[in-house]
Amino acid sequence: MSTTSTPELPEIPATMRAVVVHGPGDYRLETRPVPTPGPGELLLRTDAVGICASDLKCYHGAAKFWGDQNRPAWAETNRIPGHEFVGTVIAGDDTALTKRKLALGDRIACEQIVPCWECRYCLEGAYWMCAVHDMFGFKGYDGAMAEYVLVPAKALTHPVSADLPGQVAAFAEPLSCAFHAVERAEIKFGDTVVIAGAGPIGLSAIAGARQKNPLRIIALDVLDTKLDLAKAVGADLTINIATHDAVQIIKDLTDGYGADVYIEATGHPSAVPQGLNLLRKLGTFVEYSVFKDNVSVDWSIISDDKELDIRGAHLGPHTWPAAIKLLETQTLPMDRICTHQFPLEAFQEALDLVGDSAGASVKVSIIPSMSS
Repeated sequence: MSTTSTPELPEIPATMRAVVVHGPGDYRLETRPVPTPGPGELLLRTDAVGICASDLKCYHGAAKFWGDQNRPAWAETNRIPGHEFVGTVIAGDDTALTKRKLALGDRIACEQIVPCWECRYCLEGAYWMCAVHDMFGFKGYDGAMAEYVLVPAKALTHPVSADLPGQVAAFAEPLSCAFHAVERAEIKFGDTVVIAGAGPIGLSAIAGARQKNPLRIIALDVLDTKLDLAKAVGADLTINIATHDAVQIIKDLTDGYGADVYIEATGHPSAVPQGLNLLRKLGTFVEYSVFKDNVSVDWSIISDDKELDIRGAHLGPHTWPAAIKLLETQTLPMDRICTHQFPLEAFQEALDLVGDSAGASVKVSIIPSMSS
């Protein structure tokens, strides 16, 4: 429950500006009705929404979202995108507020998945693997690339300090996801941990691994600017793989054995065999990325050569409070991570910037209240 007085809330308008998905490569800014919360639901004024690499891959038509010969389409058209968001509660019934220990004017972040709470996985407690797999901005529920967003009764929410800038508070989503990847790695004190990629997820994984305090954390990327940032969030050593042989350097550091843990956070196909090659026998490979293209590797490395433990990681179950706590301590250089903010009208420019392979940005966010 908020311990401060409830701020005066603005009148809720009838319509709002929203980005709407009409298909791959076809996102449009439109006027939509402001949702009306029903029983157990909340209405948020969107404070900020981050643009994820998965948003960009959905925009570009990746098979994971729009289907191929191996899988049906998952993403939906006529849907408002945006799953990395934080907002201020401006409407909701007493049941919804009491259940979530909230008051009007409080700020919350929502987990990206909206579980059905009825399938096998939900009933077993693995809600993040829900068989229905509705998710804000992709399937089942509109996301937050809009001035307002509806929070269904089934959603999971977490309080966030209103003192944080919106783009920083919204970073709880990628940070919690990376924390889950770190949990999946089961890092030990004596481990050499290698994290591929120093984008939002990679940087978050470095920050999470730092909390585990292994022997050394090594960050890999192709841009020195991002490797400098990796150092700032907790990496002991950085390697630019464009100019140095990371596999050899890591083997030299580990008496020829290789790393104990490798967390893949680039989404680039070349990072997968890289990890297989630099891990020691009986090492652990954690895959977090969403790939645009298929990846092929020599599976005999995984089995006969090294007997590796290969683990996937999806979303951020049970890690949101820890991620939010770390953000609220203001110990991470978030001003260097949250590099760009755009108004809703500039959503296309924001998407294009995320897709800039030259690394012009780190974390790009949309602030609906920002003037164009």
